[in-house]
Amino acid sequence: MWAEKDIDRILVTEKEIENKAKELGAIITEDYKKMGSAPLLVGLLRGSVPFFTELAKNIDLDIEYDFMDVSSYVGRHSTGEIRIIKDLDTAVSGRDILLVEDIVDTGKTIQSVIELLYHRGASSVKIVTLLDKPSGRVNHLKADYIGFEVGNEFVIGFGMDFNQKYRCLPFIGVLKPECYQDKE
Repeated sequence: MWAEKDIDRILVTEKEIENKAKELGAIITEDYKKMGSAPLLVGLLRGSVPFFTELAKNIDLDIEYDFMDVSSYVGRHSTGEIRIIKDLDTAVSGRDILLVEDIVDTGKTIQSVIELLYHRGASSVKIVTLLDKPSGRVNHLKADYIGFEVGNEFVIGFGMDFNQKYRCLPFIGVLKPECYQDKE
């Protein structure tokens, strides 16, 4: 594989991701059935796309979905400035929203999106994330549904990237430091 030389180790296999998406899909289905609602899934581009696809097919509800492209990162570092590159095409007023994220790290970006959705009249906003990195958190944000918790490592694959590379890997791996040090 072309990226094999850049991977320090695999953290989560493709099969583990598939199994976790089934588990989370079943939990989300039950929770929203109890609420009597089907959420509007909002995927945060680009990283969430593989997880979003895997998760959506495991939610047994008549869901709708849309996407936002929101960024605050350059390389490995958050700029602190949230930019909306692509906004939703769907109105959220009165809707239950389930934000689908690849990784929750600092929590700044997703917190800004949550505030925006509530400002636009969303009834509820919950978060499902494939990865949670609490060591990077700068606020008190907690995801409602978490796939896997990871430590303070640079993770790539299954949608997560370094400068747009490695997104298409079918697993989640740790990028070797020499691949990103002095290259940002």
